[in-house]
Amino acid sequence: MGKKWTTANIPDQRGRVVVVTGANTGLGYETAKVLAEHGASVVLAVRNVEKGMQAAARMPGDVTVQALDLTSLDSVRTAAAALHSRLDRIDLLINNAGVMYTPKQTTADGFEMQFGTNHLGHFALTGLLLDLMLPVPGSRVVTVSSVGHRIRAAIHFDDLQWERSYSRVGAYGQSKLANLMFTYELQRRLATHGTTIAVAAHPGMSNTELARNTPAALRLPVTWLAPLITQTAAMGALPTLRAATDPGALGGQYYGPGGRNEIKGHPRLVTSSPASYEVAVQQRLWAVSEDLTGVKFPYASPGHSG
Repeated sequence: MGKKWTTANIPDQRGRVVVVTGANTGLGYETAKVLAEHGASVVLAVRNVEKGMQAAARMPGDVTVQALDLTSLDSVRTAAAALHSRLDRIDLLINNAGVMYTPKQTTADGFEMQFGTNHLGHFALTGLLLDLMLPVPGSRVVTVSSVGHRIRAAIHFDDLQWERSYSRVGAYGQSKLANLMFTYELQRRLATHGTTIAVAAHPGMSNTELARNTPAALRLPVTWLAPLITQTAAMGALPTLRAATDPGALGGQYYGPGGRNEIKGHPRLVTSSPASYEVAVQQRLWAVSEDLTGVKFPYASPGHSG
Protein backbone atom coordinates (compact mmCIF):
# COMPACT_ATOMS: atom_id res chain seq x y z
CA MET A 1 0.00 0.00 0.00
CA GLY A 2 2.83 2.43 0.70
CA LYS A 3 2.79 5.20 3.24
CA LYS A 4 -0.33 7.11 4.21
CA TRP A 5 -0.81 10.31 2.22
CA THR A 6 -0.77 13.48 4.35
CA THR A 7 -0.28 17.20 3.82
CA ALA A 8 3.45 16.51 4.06
CA ASN A 9 3.15 14.95 0.59
CA ILE A 10 1.92 18.18 -1.00
CA PRO A 11 4.53 19.69 -3.38
CA ASP A 12 5.45 23.35 -3.21
CA GLN A 13 2.44 25.33 -4.47
CA ARG A 14 4.20 28.65 -5.01
CA GLY A 15 3.17 30.23 -8.31
CA ARG A 16 -0.15 28.37 -8.43
CA VAL A 17 -3.39 30.33 -8.47
CA VAL A 18 -6.23 28.52 -6.73
CA VAL A 19 -9.97 29.22 -6.51
CA VAL A 20 -11.92 27.34 -3.82
CA THR A 21 -15.70 27.62 -3.55
CA GLY A 22 -17.31 27.58 -0.11
CA ALA A 23 -13.96 28.20 1.55
CA ASN A 24 -14.97 30.15 4.65
CA THR A 25 -15.86 27.09 6.73
CA GLY A 26 -15.48 23.32 7.01
CA LEU A 27 -13.79 21.32 4.28
CA GLY A 28 -13.34 24.30 1.98
CA TYR A 29 -11.64 26.32 4.70
CA GLU A 30 -9.25 23.49 5.55
CA THR A 31 -8.48 22.91 1.86
CA ALA A 32 -7.77 26.56 1.17
CA LYS A 33 -5.68 27.01 4.33
CA VAL A 34 -3.40 24.07 3.52
CA LEU A 35 -2.88 25.26 -0.06
CA ALA A 36 -2.05 28.76 1.23
CA GLU A 37 0.38 27.25 3.73
CA HIS A 38 2.12 25.54 0.83
CA GLY A 39 2.56 28.81 -1.06
CA ALA A 40 -0.44 29.01 -3.40
CA SER A 41 -2.24 32.26 -4.12
CA VAL A 42 -5.76 31.41 -2.99
CA VAL A 43 -9.11 33.00 -3.79
CA LEU A 44 -11.92 32.15 -1.38
CA ALA A 45 -15.09 32.19 -3.50
CA VAL A 46 -17.85 32.55 -0.91
CA ARG A 47 -21.43 33.70 -0.51
CA ASN A 48 -20.77 35.64 2.70
CA VAL A 49 -17.91 38.04 1.99
CA GLU A 50 -17.57 39.14 5.62
CA LYS A 51 -17.09 35.55 6.78
CA GLY A 52 -14.74 35.03 3.85
CA MET A 53 -12.62 37.97 4.98
CA GLN A 54 -12.49 36.55 8.50
CA ALA A 55 -11.39 33.17 7.12
CA ALA A 56 -8.75 34.79 4.90
CA ALA A 57 -7.34 36.64 7.90
CA ARG A 58 -6.64 33.28 9.57
CA MET A 59 -4.64 32.01 6.61
CA PRO A 60 -1.03 32.79 5.68
CA GLY A 61 0.22 34.35 2.48
CA ASP A 62 -1.74 35.64 -0.49
CA VAL A 63 -5.41 34.94 0.24
CA THR A 64 -8.22 37.06 -1.22
CA VAL A 65 -12.01 36.85 -1.31
CA GLN A 66 -14.49 36.78 -4.19
CA ALA A 67 -18.25 37.03 -3.73
CA LEU A 68 -19.98 33.98 -5.23
CA ASP A 69 -23.52 32.75 -4.65
CA LEU A 70 -23.94 29.44 -6.44
CA THR A 71 -27.72 29.65 -6.04
CA SER A 72 -27.78 32.50 -8.58
CA LEU A 73 -26.52 32.22 -12.14
CA ASP A 74 -26.27 36.02 -12.23
CA SER A 75 -23.89 35.86 -9.25
CA VAL A 76 -21.90 33.07 -10.92
CA ARG A 77 -21.49 35.16 -14.07
CA THR A 78 -20.57 38.27 -12.08
CA ALA A 79 -17.98 36.32 -10.08
CA ALA A 80 -16.49 34.79 -13.23
CA ALA A 81 -16.21 38.23 -14.82
CA ALA A 82 -14.55 39.62 -11.68
CA LEU A 83 -12.05 36.74 -11.61
CA HIS A 84 -11.24 37.36 -15.28
CA SER A 85 -10.52 40.99 -14.48
CA ARG A 86 -8.13 40.20 -11.64
CA LEU A 87 -6.48 36.92 -12.68
CA ASP A 88 -4.60 36.05 -15.84
CA ARG A 89 -4.63 32.30 -15.07
CA ILE A 90 -6.12 29.69 -12.76
CA ASP A 91 -4.10 26.58 -11.96
CA LEU A 92 -6.68 24.94 -9.74
CA LEU A 93 -10.45 25.28 -9.41
CA ILE A 94 -11.91 23.39 -6.46
CA ASN A 95 -15.69 23.00 -6.67
CA ASN A 96 -16.19 22.39 -2.96
CA ALA A 97 -19.24 24.38 -1.83
CA GLY A 98 -22.44 22.48 -1.24
CA VAL A 99 -25.72 22.15 0.59
CA MET A 100 -27.09 18.92 2.02
CA TYR A 101 -30.58 17.64 2.92
CA THR A 102 -32.17 21.07 2.61
CA PRO A 103 -35.95 21.41 2.96
CA LYS A 104 -37.67 21.81 -0.39
CA GLN A 105 -36.73 25.19 -1.85
CA THR A 106 -35.46 26.64 -5.10
CA THR A 107 -32.57 28.78 -6.24
CA ALA A 108 -32.96 32.26 -7.73
CA ASP A 109 -33.29 30.57 -11.14
CA GLY A 110 -35.96 28.12 -10.03
CA PHE A 111 -33.75 25.04 -9.70
CA GLU A 112 -34.14 22.59 -6.82
CA MET A 113 -31.71 23.93 -4.20
CA GLN A 114 -29.33 20.95 -3.91
CA PHE A 115 -29.12 20.24 -7.65
CA GLY A 116 -28.90 23.94 -8.46
CA THR A 117 -26.16 24.69 -5.93
CA ASN A 118 -24.08 21.52 -5.91
CA HIS A 119 -24.18 20.75 -9.64
CA LEU A 120 -25.54 23.51 -11.86
CA GLY A 121 -23.79 26.40 -10.09
CA HIS A 122 -20.45 24.62 -10.30
CA PHE A 123 -21.10 23.49 -13.87
CA ALA A 124 -21.65 27.12 -14.90
CA LEU A 125 -18.70 28.43 -12.91
CA THR A 126 -16.33 25.87 -14.41
CA GLY A 127 -17.50 26.61 -17.94
CA LEU A 128 -17.03 30.35 -17.44
CA LEU A 129 -13.53 30.00 -15.95
CA LEU A 130 -12.14 27.23 -18.13
CA ASP A 131 -10.48 29.61 -20.59
CA LEU A 132 -8.21 30.80 -17.74
CA MET A 133 -7.16 27.18 -17.12
CA LEU A 134 -6.75 25.56 -20.52
CA PRO A 135 -3.37 27.18 -21.37
CA VAL A 136 -1.93 26.44 -17.91
CA PRO A 137 0.28 23.33 -17.67
CA GLY A 138 -0.89 21.01 -14.91
CA SER A 139 -4.16 22.84 -14.26
CA ARG A 140 -6.98 20.91 -12.61
CA VAL A 141 -10.70 21.08 -11.91
CA VAL A 142 -11.43 19.20 -8.68
CA THR A 143 -15.09 18.60 -7.83
CA VAL A 144 -16.15 17.34 -4.41
CA SER A 145 -18.76 14.57 -4.40
CA SER A 146 -19.98 12.41 -1.52
CA VAL A 147 -20.68 8.85 -0.41
CA GLY A 148 -24.25 10.14 -0.80
CA HIS A 149 -23.91 9.70 -4.57
CA ARG A 150 -24.77 6.03 -3.93
CA ILE A 151 -27.84 6.61 -1.75
CA ARG A 152 -31.18 6.57 -3.62
CA ALA A 153 -29.24 8.30 -6.38
CA ALA A 154 -30.26 8.65 -10.00
CA ILE A 155 -30.55 11.49 -12.48
CA HIS A 156 -34.33 12.05 -12.62
CA PHE A 157 -34.63 13.54 -16.10
CA ASP A 158 -38.43 13.31 -15.89
CA ASP A 159 -38.44 15.53 -12.77
CA LEU A 160 -34.95 17.01 -12.33
CA GLN A 161 -36.19 19.78 -10.04
CA TRP A 162 -38.29 17.47 -7.81
CA GLU A 163 -41.47 19.41 -8.53
CA ARG A 164 -43.80 16.39 -8.32
CA SER A 165 -42.48 14.99 -5.06
CA TYR A 166 -39.46 15.84 -2.95
CA SER A 167 -36.96 13.70 -1.07
CA ARG A 168 -34.16 15.67 0.55
CA VAL A 169 -31.98 12.55 0.63
CA GLY A 170 -32.81 11.61 -2.96
CA ALA A 171 -32.20 15.16 -4.19
CA TYR A 172 -28.83 15.27 -2.42
CA GLY A 173 -27.89 11.91 -3.96
CA GLN A 174 -28.83 13.18 -7.42
CA SER A 175 -26.70 16.31 -6.99
CA LYS A 176 -23.66 14.37 -5.81
CA LEU A 177 -24.05 11.77 -8.59
CA ALA A 178 -24.21 14.71 -11.00
CA ASN A 179 -20.89 16.01 -9.60
CA LEU A 180 -19.20 12.75 -10.59
CA MET A 181 -20.85 12.51 -13.98
CA PHE A 182 -19.79 16.10 -14.66
CA THR A 183 -16.19 15.24 -13.75
CA TYR A 184 -16.07 12.17 -15.98
CA GLU A 185 -17.65 13.89 -18.98
CA LEU A 186 -15.49 17.01 -18.49
CA GLN A 187 -12.39 14.81 -18.47
CA ARG A 188 -13.52 13.10 -21.70
CA ARG A 189 -13.83 16.53 -23.32
CA LEU A 190 -10.50 17.80 -21.98
CA ALA A 191 -8.51 14.67 -22.78
CA THR A 192 -7.73 15.67 -26.37
CA HIS A 193 -6.97 19.33 -25.59
CA GLY A 194 -4.20 20.91 -23.56
CA THR A 195 -3.16 19.84 -20.11
CA THR A 196 -6.17 20.58 -17.86
CA ILE A 197 -7.58 17.52 -16.09
CA ALA A 198 -10.79 16.89 -14.13
CA VAL A 199 -10.57 14.92 -10.87
CA ALA A 200 -13.14 14.14 -8.17
CA ALA A 201 -12.90 13.57 -4.42
CA HIS A 202 -15.12 12.92 -1.43
CA PRO A 203 -14.51 13.53 2.29
CA GLY A 204 -16.14 10.44 3.76
CA MET A 205 -18.08 11.32 6.89
CA SER A 206 -16.70 14.60 8.18
CA ASN A 207 -17.83 16.60 11.15
CA THR A 208 -18.85 19.89 9.49
CA GLU A 209 -21.78 22.33 9.35
CA LEU A 210 -22.98 20.63 6.16
CA ALA A 211 -25.10 18.17 8.13
CA ARG A 212 -27.14 20.89 9.86
CA ASN A 213 -30.22 19.98 7.76
CA THR A 214 -30.14 16.28 8.66
CA PRO A 215 -33.76 15.06 9.03
CA ALA A 216 -34.97 15.03 12.66
CA ALA A 217 -35.39 11.24 12.73
CA LEU A 218 -31.71 10.82 11.93
CA ARG A 219 -30.35 13.68 14.01
CA LEU A 220 -30.11 11.95 17.39
CA PRO A 221 -28.43 8.75 16.14
CA VAL A 222 -26.09 10.82 13.97
CA THR A 223 -25.17 13.00 16.96
CA TRP A 224 -24.51 9.98 19.16
CA LEU A 225 -22.53 8.15 16.52
CA ALA A 226 -20.63 11.17 15.19
CA PRO A 227 -17.49 10.66 17.30
CA LEU A 228 -17.29 7.05 16.11
CA ILE A 229 -18.08 7.45 12.42
CA THR A 230 -16.85 10.92 11.49
CA GLN A 231 -13.45 12.51 11.09
CA THR A 232 -12.30 16.09 11.40
CA ALA A 233 -12.70 18.58 8.58
CA ALA A 234 -8.91 18.62 8.27
CA MET A 235 -8.91 14.86 7.59
CA GLY A 236 -11.97 15.16 5.36
CA ALA A 237 -10.13 17.71 3.22
CA LEU A 238 -7.24 15.34 2.47
CA PRO A 239 -8.89 13.54 -0.50
CA THR A 240 -9.58 16.92 -2.14
CA LEU A 241 -6.02 18.05 -1.45
CA ARG A 242 -4.62 14.86 -2.93
CA ALA A 243 -6.79 15.20 -6.04
CA ALA A 244 -5.59 18.80 -6.31
CA THR A 245 -1.86 18.32 -5.77
CA ASP A 246 -0.68 14.72 -6.18
CA PRO A 247 1.69 14.73 -9.18
CA GLY A 248 0.52 11.22 -9.99
CA ALA A 249 -3.19 12.05 -10.16
CA LEU A 250 -4.80 11.42 -13.54
CA GLY A 251 -7.89 12.91 -15.13
CA GLY A 252 -11.08 11.06 -14.30
CA GLN A 253 -9.79 9.66 -11.02
CA TYR A 254 -11.72 9.75 -7.75
CA TYR A 255 -10.15 10.03 -4.30
CA GLY A 256 -11.72 9.22 -0.94
CA PRO A 257 -10.82 8.06 2.57
CA GLY A 258 -8.99 4.74 2.67
CA GLY A 259 -10.76 3.26 5.69
CA ARG A 260 -13.65 0.83 5.79
CA ASN A 261 -16.55 1.86 3.53
CA GLU A 262 -14.61 5.05 2.72
CA ILE A 263 -16.00 6.67 5.87
CA LYS A 264 -12.71 7.92 7.28
CA GLY A 265 -8.95 7.55 6.88
CA HIS A 266 -6.13 8.77 4.68
CA PRO A 267 -6.93 9.36 1.01
CA ARG A 268 -6.56 6.78 -1.74
CA LEU A 269 -8.01 6.11 -5.15
CA VAL A 270 -11.59 4.86 -4.90
CA THR A 271 -14.30 3.79 -7.33
CA SER A 272 -17.69 5.45 -7.67
CA SER A 273 -21.02 3.71 -8.25
CA PRO A 274 -21.71 1.84 -11.51
CA ALA A 275 -24.41 4.40 -12.33
CA SER A 276 -21.85 7.22 -12.28
CA TYR A 277 -19.94 5.68 -15.20
CA GLU A 278 -22.89 5.51 -17.62
CA VAL A 279 -21.62 7.58 -20.54
CA ALA A 280 -24.98 8.13 -22.23
CA VAL A 281 -26.42 9.52 -18.99
CA GLN A 282 -23.36 11.71 -18.45
CA GLN A 283 -23.77 13.19 -21.92
CA ARG A 284 -27.51 13.71 -21.52
CA LEU A 285 -26.94 15.43 -18.17
CA TRP A 286 -24.29 17.63 -19.79
CA ALA A 287 -26.64 18.74 -22.58
CA VAL A 288 -29.43 19.49 -20.08
CA SER A 289 -26.98 21.39 -17.85
CA GLU A 290 -25.85 23.56 -20.76
CA ASP A 291 -29.48 24.30 -21.60
CA LEU A 292 -30.44 25.14 -18.01
CA THR A 293 -27.42 27.36 -17.30
CA GLY A 294 -26.87 28.84 -20.75
CA VAL A 295 -23.15 28.06 -20.37
CA LYS A 296 -21.50 26.29 -23.29
CA PHE A 297 -18.12 24.61 -22.89
CA PRO A 298 -15.47 24.98 -25.59
CA TYR A 299 -15.08 21.28 -26.39
CA ALA A 300 -17.55 18.65 -27.46
CA SER A 301 -17.29 15.09 -26.19
CA PRO A 302 -15.32 12.85 -28.59
CA GLY A 303 -17.70 11.11 -30.96
CA HIS A 304 -20.60 13.19 -29.68
CA SER A 305 -22.24 16.18 -31.28
CA GLY A 306 -23.13 17.97 -28.02
